[in-house]
Order: sequence, then structure tokens, then C-alpha cells
Amino acid sequence: MNRARLAAGFAAGLAAALVLTPLPGIAAGNAGLADPRLDPRRVLAQSEAALGTLIGDHHFTDSQGRRFSLADYRGKPLVISLIYTSCSTVCPTTTQHLLDAVAEARRSIGADRFAVLTIGFDARRDTPQRLAAFATQQGIPVATWQLASGDETTLAALMRDLGFSYMAAAGGFEHITQTSIIDADGRVYRHVYGDDFPLPVFIEPLKEAVFGTTTRAFTVSALVDRISFLCTIYDPNQGRYRTSYAIAFGIAIGGLSLIIAGTILGRAWMRNRRLHALAGR
Repeated sequence: MNRARLAAGFAAGLAAALVLTPLPGIAAGNAGLADPRLDPRRVLAQSEAALGTLIGDHHFTDSQGRRFSLADYRGKPLVISLIYTSCSTVCPTTTQHLLDAVAEARRSIGADRFAVLTIGFDARRDTPQRLAAFATQQGIPVATWQLASGDETTLAALMRDLGFSYMAAAGGFEHITQTSIIDADGRVYRHVYGDDFPLPVFIEPLKEAVFGTTTRAFTVSALVDRISFLCTIYDPNQGRYRTSYAIAFGIAIGGLSLIIAGTILGRAWMRNRRLHALAGR
């Protein structure tokens, strides 16, 4: 699933990724300050321009009231979901779909190979208590999925890093529905758009971030990761990922063939060296 196909898919369904959802409690006097609907081309350009950006060392408070830094996640990929707790439509729908996608990714890639963080971008209302309630309502497993709130300055800085577009509108927030995949070095690797994205659109770039697209080193763990990357495939008939033993068998046969060929060539080279040595006496 390359970036060009992802961008094409986003352009086709951009209306579904831009949402206007109700936010109770906005004063009537603020209605006239609402900005017009975000321009899809500018939104997409801003989001895609963030790819490769190194996320800042921003500090947040989790739903248990504990302070932490995004730098704490370095060393493994991180999935960031952006919501606001007063939303009653798209944010819960996106979260429920992401729960299913994360469960499948953990089953197929590994439960501890990546982390997940949901951040409330409404600085005034998304308190740790509200996020804890949101986690309970949505069935988020807080032991393995952190939720966080932050102040306006911190949130604005993170939104810039992620290329996330949002603005207050009459009765709600107008924003892009965007889930971001951050690589192990803390850089924005890929964005996934919409609230009902296909599993491969999410899991394929996450696989790349976890396993790498090439063999990073000739170590046992690196080679195992490479084989896992190649053998973990999406089965559209089952609607889930599985290990392809046919691919694994092909890799094993290919590797064995290389070893046999190398052994034969090595023996032939040694035999020729011995013959040359005898001829030179």
C-alpha cells in the first residue's frame, strides 16, 4: 500500500474525513466566530507535508493524572488518535473502528511491538477525568492504550507536527479524521484517514514501521523481523491477517538453495586452489 495509492484514496473520500460534530456548551455569542469549512486540498497538503517530521518532546497528562513525555515512546512505533471527548458521533465511531484495527494488528504483528495513544485536542474540556470516562465508555484497554490531555500551547505544537487541521465551528469542531503512525525514531511515518478505513490501509504502514522495509542488519532478530514482514499478509476472504506458510516455505527453500550453491562453489574454489598449489611445486 504505497503513499500514492493512499493519497488517491484520501482524495476520493475526503468528505468523510472532514467532519463537523456537535460540541455542547459553546456560547451562542461565539457562533459568529466559526470559521468556514476547511478546504480539502489545503488540509490534505498540510497533512501530507508533515510526513517525516520529528515529533517534539511534548509533555501531557494521562487519564490517571500522570505526567509523561512523547519521548518516552521512542524505540517502538506509536499510533496517535486525535479526538475530543464531547464528540458524540465521529470520534466514538473512529475509536471503535481503531479498537478493532489495533486488536488485529496486535494479533498479527505482536502485542508489544507498537504503542497506542489517544489525545484529546479540546484543551478546555478534555481533562484527565473526561478522558478516563471516554475510555470506559469506549472500552479502551487503558493498561495498553494511553489517553492524554494537554494545555493549549502543547496541543497546538503537536497539531503542527502532525499536520492536523481543526477549528472551532458553530456547535462543534471541524476537523480532519486522521490517525497518525509515528516510527520508532519519533518521526511521522504515515497518516490514515477517515473513520472506517480498510484494515490494510492501517496495518501495512504499521508493519513497515515495526519490521522495516529492508533488513536493517544481519542479526537473527533482524532476519526474523524481515521474514515476519514478508509472511504476514491480509486475507480478504477472512477479513484478517494471517501468516503465509507458502511464502515462509518459499523463503526457506530459497535460503537452503543459496546455502547449497554457496557450499558447492566454496568447495570448488578450495579444490582449484589446491590444484594450483600442487601445480606450482
